[in-house]
Amino acid sequence: MSVAVHLGIKLGEYDRRIRTFIPDYAAMLDVASDALPAHARTIVDLGTGTGALAARCLARTPRAHVVGIDLDAGMMAVAAKRLGPRATFVTGSFLRADLPRCDAVVASFALHHVRTRTAKASLYRRINRALRRQGRLIIIDCQPSANVALARAQHGAWRAHLERTYGARQAAKFLAAWAREDVYVPLESELQLMTDAGFRTDVLWRRGAFAVLVGL
Repeated sequence: MSVAVHLGIKLGEYDRRIRTFIPDYAAMLDVASDALPAHARTIVDLGTGTGALAARCLARTPRAHVVGIDLDAGMMAVAAKRLGPRATFVTGSFLRADLPRCDAVVASFALHHVRTRTAKASLYRRINRALRRQGRLIIIDCQPSANVALARAQHGAWRAHLERTYGARQAAKFLAAWAREDVYVPLESELQLMTDAGFRTDVLWRRGAFAVLVGL
């Protein structure tokens, strides 16, 4: 399923509509790109989409090149126009594609498509092996609390954000549809998966269910 179909939108609407779906979307992109190592020359973007995060990464690291990996050829065509010659692309799943030696691996709302924690743990180990010394894994995603009451409140805040644009009925439909496809790993569990793969972890930003994580 393409990302646009998954979200229930047209491809050309993605960059505008994602901001109505995800609170603080632009702020999270800024935090993630600011966390890149200054010496970065090769950045791998998992699930690159239309290249919104990759574009910020290239702006922060003028000598860097991005390798974007995504199953959605339509999204990558948009990214190619956006990023120009400083990016190359691999069409395929980042769970199976070869990861080149790199200084940073970034992922924005891509890793919740990994269905099992076993698969995610394997991915994190592969990323660790691909990173050069002092490399960084930087993740933006939905990472709810492990506490049931807190997670329920976070979900309610997300629903309220959607309702302000789409109304209660459509907001409920969006969340129900995404929940059938997405796997939101609690923050504490996500950090443990990264630690087990050999990363030293930190939380760079968090608000509600959403977070920006770094693995060193």
